[in-house]
Amino acid sequence: MWFLYASLSAISAALVAIFGKVGLKSVDSTLATAIRAVIMAVFTLLAALFLGKFKGFTLQSLAGKEWLMIVLAGVAGALSWLFYFYALRYGFATNVVAIDRLSLVFVVVLAAIFLGEAFTWETGLGAALMVAGAILISLKWDGIKAVFDQIALHIK
Repeated sequence: MWFLYASLSAISAALVAIFGKVGLKSVDSTLATAIRAVIMAVFTLLAALFLGKFKGFTLQSLAGKEWLMIVLAGVAGALSWLFYFYALRYGFATNVVAIDRLSLVFVVVLAAIFLGEAFTWETGLGAALMVAGAILISLKWDGIKAVFDQIALHIK
């Protein structure tokens, strides 16, 4: 079941990029992100109410550490969307999304360090292929060559 939900998440994220890019033509990216956040908050609140998720909930239902982690996740998500919409305003949707999806590579590394999740050679290879794919999608050949030239300068 998780695969179905993850796939629906990916499709929804793709629609965010397309709708966002079109919607940012004449709107400041920070303002658009704020409007989007309000719409998301109302929508998710209604979904939680409709699904009965508030039954028995009180502010004391969550421990202090849980509140802290949820707040930090909210701040990180807000920063992510502010940067994402700013990049989308000025870049091609395909390029922005390719780089944005490198978040998976960061999750692989951070989950291994902080959550003790396995980091296998398959995971490492998959992450490396994602980095290569993002570079190929988002940079023109001159840009790719410049990246490798910079790497070569630092190796010498």
